[in-house]
Amino acid sequence: MSRIKIELPETFSFSTHIPVQVRDINYGGHLGNDSLVSLLHEARIRYLQSLGCSELDACGTGLIMSDLAVTYKGEGFRGDELLVEIAAGEFSSRGFDLLYRVGCRRETGTILIATAKTGMLCFDYSTRKVAALPGELREKLEVGKG
Repeated sequence: MSRIKIELPETFSFSTHIPVQVRDINYGGHLGNDSLVSLLHEARIRYLQSLGCSELDACGTGLIMSDLAVTYKGEGFRGDELLVEIAAGEFSSRGFDLLYRVGCRRETGTILIATAKTGMLCFDYSTRKVAALPGELREKLEVGKG
């Protein structure tokens, strides 16, 4: 069986800390996959806000996720303070990828919890159609700052 491989950049333009809470823990006693996807969404919202954007207004366009890939590397536990790092890449005329590295510090050192990629498309919510990637948004994403 082939495995998903996510190529991460050497540097990330954004990072944020998000705590793992009791609601994020599954029956296995660790961070659940559904909760990790929600935490990635929270990190994405924070990243976009740092650029002066939102998912509904990113330099005049909306954003919609077209795909998601996650590779799990370690377990997260209640009380962990996750460091979620994000970088944009793989630009097209209608979208881009966001790459994520999720880790946390433990007594034994830094632990990699997961890597992820979300394919983001520009989307006009009024017409329900894919839209062009605005040049201003691409510039902000390439620089990583608003």
